[in-house]
This record gives sequence, C-alpha cells and structure tokens, in this order.
Amino acid sequence: MTAEAAGTASRNVYEACLAQHLATQPHNVMAHVLGHEQIWIKRAGTPHGTGRYRAMALLAGLLRLDVLRPVPNPGGPAAIATEVRRLQDLAARGIRVPAVVAAQPDGFAMRHLGRMGEETHSLGNEIDHAVQAGDATEVLALWQQGLDTLAHVHRQGTCLSQAFARNLVRCPDGEVACIDFEDDPAAVLPLAVCHARDALCYAHSTAIYLHQSQTLAEARQRWGAWVAQSTSGLQAELASSLRRMRWMRHLPTSRRLGRDLQRVRAAYDLLKA
Repeated sequence: MTAEAAGTASRNVYEACLAQHLATQPHNVMAHVLGHEQIWIKRAGTPHGTGRYRAMALLAGLLRLDVLRPVPNPGGPAAIATEVRRLQDLAARGIRVPAVVAAQPDGFAMRHLGRMGEETHSLGNEIDHAVQAGDATEVLALWQQGLDTLAHVHRQGTCLSQAFARNLVRCPDGEVACIDFEDDPAAVLPLAVCHARDALCYAHSTAIYLHQSQTLAEARQRWGAWVAQSTSGLQAELASSLRRMRWMRHLPTSRRLGRDLQRVRAAYDLLKA
C-alpha cells in the first residue's frame, strides 16, 4: 500500500469513528479508544443567544475597555467550524494543540494530547496542586510556563480564544498545549487587543495562586519583564486597560466576599507591576 493510500485509509477510519459516535455518545465531548490511540470527539451543542454579548458590549463601552468587547461564540455547527479552522491554523504555526483527525459540520475528532492512558491536567490545576503542597518554586515555574506559552503564541502572529489557565493543558511530557477555540477574537478585534485580552485572562485565572503561595512579589517582576519584551501594541493596550481598572485597588481582599472578587483583586495586584 502506498503512503497516500495508507493515509486515505487512516482518514476513512477516523471519519467512520466520528460518524458513529456523534450519533450515539451521550455527552458533547467524550474520549474514545480507536485501535492503539485515544481520541476525543466533540459534538456541536445548541446555538447560543446574543443577549449576553449585547450586555458585554454595553459594559465595554461604558468602561472604555476594548479588552472587554465581546467575541461572539454562536455555538452549534458554526462553533465547530471555527474550532476546527483555528486548531488547524494554530498547528500550522507551530503551536501545540490537539490534532484534528476528522471533521464534519456537527462535530470533529481530535487526538489525545498524550499517549493512550496518560492523563493531562490543566495548568490551573497543576498550579493549584503546587500551592496546596506548599511548593512556591513549582508555583512560579508552572506560572512562568504559561507566560512563555502566551509569548510563543503571540510571536506567531495569533492569539488564543480564552487564555485562562484551565485552557492551557500540561501534557505528560511537561509541555503546554492550548485548547478550546470555539471563538476567534482576531476576527472582531485588533491583534494588539487580542494579545492584551490573553494576558488579562491569564492574570485573572492565576494571580490568586500567586497570592496564596506568597510568590506575588517575584511574579510581579517576571510579569514586568514579560510585558517589557512584548510588542508595543500589547504594552499600550495593557497600560490603557490598567488605567481604567484603577478602581480595583479599592476592592477588599476578604475571603468572605467570595473567590471571584478575590481573583479580580489579586489580578490587579499583579498587573500594577
């Protein structure tokens, strides 16, 4: 069998597996074993309404914060098409993402980010575990790995969708991959705003761990160095956003007011570096 014929046969196997499980799997995202590998199949969910995007657009206008301008995720088949396109584009740019092996309008199949049976964990969970273990050195190392991942993505002239630590996956080999691309910020926002949005999402989802592990002072220095090495566009957008978020410095730090509020305050304490 020629290499071309072998490739066609392989695609046919993936496509048959995708068609079968899209019709039968009880959840929208599920793992399946195919031969000697593990794949994930993602089925289109229900389309999303637009009401929350109008509200976000109003809030962004009132606060004059471009980074809060909404990036629509229509859900349904449109979100599947966007995610397949973005995964293929990111992979072509040398960014580690799950490999798409088959796709159709109502779903797609992608390879597991490790070998079969190997677990992957979000970077957020990994950092949280290091906090609970009292390992400040590991907290900073993992957090820096996320920053380095963002820098790599930005150098390739693109952005993530929602750069929260939950969407950065630490693979069994220790490298970080990126997931969840149902929307495309660069389709509706300037790239510099997209990059600032990535940075703010990452800060919001991780700063609380830095506070808990008493590594915030060191992280501020690293954040400042990271920003200094980024593009002038990102620097300008972050500076503008931070000026308009100065009210956050008045937020209380009490745990009694909820973890979400703690996250916002901790993020501001990091960003003001």
